[in-house]
Amino acid sequence: MSQTNQSTVGELKKGPIVALMLVGAFVGLLNETLLNTALPHIMDAFNISESSVQWLTTAFLLTNGIMIPISAFLIEKFSTRRLFLTSMTLFAIGTLIAATAPSFSVLLLGRIVQAAGSGVMMPLMMNVFLAIFPVEKRGAAMGLSGIVIAFAPAIGPSLSGWLVEYHSWRTLFYVVLPIAVLDILFSIFFMKNVLQLTKPKVDVLSIILSSVGFGGLLYGFSSAGNKHWDSPQVYISIIVGAIVLIFFIWRQLTMKKPLLEFRVFKYGIFALTITVGMVVMMSLIGAETLLPMYMQNMRDFTAFESGLMLLPGALVMGIMSPVTGMIFDKVGAKWLAVIGMAIVAFGTFPFTFLDTSTSFAYLSILYAIRMFGLSMAMMPLFTAGLNSLPPELHPHGTAMLNTLQQVAGSIGTAVLFTIMSNVADHKVQDTVSAGGKPNPIEAMIHGVNVSFIVVTSLAFVALILAFFLKNNKGTEQETKEVVKTPVTEH
Repeated sequence: MSQTNQSTVGELKKGPIVALMLVGAFVGLLNETLLNTALPHIMDAFNISESSVQWLTTAFLLTNGIMIPISAFLIEKFSTRRLFLTSMTLFAIGTLIAATAPSFSVLLLGRIVQAAGSGVMMPLMMNVFLAIFPVEKRGAAMGLSGIVIAFAPAIGPSLSGWLVEYHSWRTLFYVVLPIAVLDILFSIFFMKNVLQLTKPKVDVLSIILSSVGFGGLLYGFSSAGNKHWDSPQVYISIIVGAIVLIFFIWRQLTMKKPLLEFRVFKYGIFALTITVGMVVMMSLIGAETLLPMYMQNMRDFTAFESGLMLLPGALVMGIMSPVTGMIFDKVGAKWLAVIGMAIVAFGTFPFTFLDTSTSFAYLSILYAIRMFGLSMAMMPLFTAGLNSLPPELHPHGTAMLNTLQQVAGSIGTAVLFTIMSNVADHKVQDTVSAGGKPNPIEAMIHGVNVSFIVVTSLAFVALILAFFLKNNKGTEQETKEVVKTPVTEH
């Protein structure tokens, strides 16, 4: 490991590095939801079924889920600049393949290549922020990543809804491509090497076990949202994923240099913040999924309108994330998380009373209130958890954090979809049994309301757990830690 650049981290021009990282992570996360409203157009263009076109979303999610756990190894193996440029180049190549795809199989390949690049971006960005900012300024820095986490997935459906209404679905990729290319070009000149390298050896078996384990769980739970739990595609994927994951964890705990370090859970604050964060993610993704479905399938709103309803909430969270980050730097995570989750819990409860006349404004305002609460809780929680780890465990902490966020989101969506469908079916059966004429729309809305009761309960669970947080911003050990030299790798 060569250390040819002797300037201190304090002398680095952090602005360009932060901007480049944020843009890269933004376009990566944007593409998770960008195709949602364009899928019917792609079905018509390639004459394929709904189950086939869903693979454009599923394959992206799976590839992301496979790459994120491996990101800890990649961050320790390759220099910051090389890894960032490689990730963004892969993403840009995948975007170009998708934009010019002559067939569905080529389009699917483009999505997989995109995800292979974007899957590393969030963990890499978090690690860079932890490295270049001292503990007392990390809240504000990590708050910037909250803009990306909130705004990118929320703007995807509304942006794609507007674009495909007037243009070809290929426009979605042509809009993203120049942004990715510009990010790569600026990175050549402004991206610096800031992360320490440990040069771990490649453990192929661990990579295979991680990919099959996390991939199986993500595929199983994401499939359960569209299929029944008794589908072999669902339960076999989950069972195989869980068994392989147990072997993966056992192997990591017995290795001297594991691919993914599960000993991060020995740090109590990290374990607690991850647990609360997973519950928060279930609540966030659940609402983001249920509300557009309610609006489009039960209220005849367009996909563009349902995406537009989410936009004020995304803007609120985007604006507030850096602000709450700065407040975290002053007061710590506990009371921000407590107040934030209280707002989320009480802001979610009114969604349990949706009906056939609930207004667009009512939905949009309540959703924005929820997102305001989430902005107070989410990034302070994650920052406090990562601050509690020693610097050498940051790559593993961020990989674990982002992986479990993906898993929690998939589980939350699957469970809430199942509850919604089962409650609606029972409502119809009860009406028929009573000799009445069932109303499928009202039954589905009742299912959504019950699902939001579960979401509200999750928010209250997170609120209770938040009281157990300590109000410190980082460990004494790490507060004294100063990174002396960014690493330049040739």
